[in-house]
Amino acid sequence: MPYLAKILLYPVKSLDGIEVENARVLPSGALEYDREFAIFDERGKFVNGKRHAKIHLLRAQFELFNRNILLQIPGGDSQQIFHLDEERQALETTLSDFFGFAVILKQNSLMGFPDDTNSLGPTVISTATLTEVASWFPNLSVGEMRRRMRANIEIGGVPAFWEDQLFTEQGNLLSFRVGDVDFLGVNPCQRCIVPTRDSYLGEAYPNFQKIFATQRQATLPNWVASSPFNHFYRLSVNTQLPPSSAGKILQIGDEIEILLK
Repeated sequence: MPYLAKILLYPVKSLDGIEVENARVLPSGALEYDREFAIFDERGKFVNGKRHAKIHLLRAQFELFNRNILLQIPGGDSQQIFHLDEERQALETTLSDFFGFAVILKQNSLMGFPDDTNSLGPTVISTATLTEVASWFPNLSVGEMRRRMRANIEIGGVPAFWEDQLFTEQGNLLSFRVGDVDFLGVNPCQRCIVPTRDSYLGEAYPNFQKIFATQRQATLPNWVASSPFNHFYRLSVNTQLPPSSAGKILQIGDEIEILLK
C-alpha cells in the first residue's frame, strides 16, 4: 500500500529543508511554513539557487514553533540564531554581508513563494524514484538527490515512478487522497538548474540535464500520460488542493489512494 513516508518543508525558499512528522494544509492549498519566506534583492528579484549558486553554501536549521533559524555562514565559527519575526533586520544584514549586496527577507504566510503559482500544493515524489534517479549519476546518494529535487511529500511502498500515475493528459486534473486530504495532480514538475548542482557546494555535475533527460525518457513507464512531456527534464508531481482540504493534517504513515483516473 502506498503511504506517506516523508514530509519536508522549506521555511526559507532555496535554503535547507526540515523533515517533520505532520503538516497542516493552508486555505491556499500550500503547506504551513513551506517557502513562507524568501530572499529578495533591491530590485525585487528572488535571491535563489537559480540566480545565485553561492546560496548553496549556506546551512540552515529551523525551530519552526520557536520561529528560529540557525544559520551557518561559510567560514564562520558557529551557528547564528535569529528569530524570523523579531530579528529579521539582523538576519537581512547577515545575509547581505554574505551575498555582497543588500537583500531583504519577505514573508507570505498565506501561500508562500512557490515556483508554480498555479499549483500551490505540495510537490510529490517517491523514495524509489529518488533511488533510481540517483543511480544514474555515479557518486550521488539518494540523500543528495532528495536535497536537489526538494519535493515536499515522499511516497513509500511503491516502485520507481509510481507517482507518474498522479497526473493525466495536459489540461486535466487527477484526484487522489493522502490520509483524509484530497489532492489534484496537475503535471510533472519542470526542473530548473538547481538539481544540476551539488546541494552543499553549488558545483555543477557535468552534463546532468542531458543524462537526466535521456534516462528519464528511457525509463518512462509506457502507461504514463505523454502530453505533459514536451521534454523529459521533469520529475515529481505538481499539485493543487481543493478548499475542502484546508486545515487538514498530513501525517507520516497516511495511506495514499488514487480516486479517479
